[in-house]
Amino acid sequence: MDVPKERTALLVIDMQNGFLEEQGSMARIGMPHDALVPALAGCERLVEAARKAGVPVIYTRYVYQPGYADGGLLPHELVPQMVEAQALINGTWDAEIVPSLAPGDGEVVIDKSRPSSFYGTQLEPVLTSQDIKSLVLCGVTTNICVETTARDAGQRDYRVHVVADACAEYDQTRHEVALGTMGFAFSWLTSTDEVVQAWG
Repeated sequence: MDVPKERTALLVIDMQNGFLEEQGSMARIGMPHDALVPALAGCERLVEAARKAGVPVIYTRYVYQPGYADGGLLPHELVPQMVEAQALINGTWDAEIVPSLAPGDGEVVIDKSRPSSFYGTQLEPVLTSQDIKSLVLCGVTTNICVETTARDAGQRDYRVHVVADACAEYDQTRHEVALGTMGFAFSWLTSTDEVVQAWG
């Protein structure tokens, strides 16, 4: 399926220092941050193409309040090293979007404390107010926040396009399985080149 420009938004998911930088919290707790870096170039090209084409760019950040009052099971029980590393605390460098993808004036940033970009956020009202019907997804990680967002968007009948080479995961097998699942039931899989060409 061709990727439309009209009534479409680019959703850049969790491209934050904490995930992508060597000094970020995920690297400090032993996650191979370099496995996520390949998504960066594709995300940069997509943002540039979207801005030129007049496609709205929306960013998400995975952030927690100081003290992890909104943390839930992930930081408190499943990955307690996150609390020790003070990972993704709102207002810190760790939680900020990487400089090469810094949001422009007027571009919306959605903060969330769960994998889905919809759960407990203002994303859906933002999309509704702009009459958005199609979403182009890129970012990290493929099998958690990208896939969960794709599922939630698909269940809401958004037309979802996942840019496979602009997503990444710590483990290549999980990345490929997630893409297979999304492409089977929740989205169309596409590439950075295809989107840039469609929006050119």
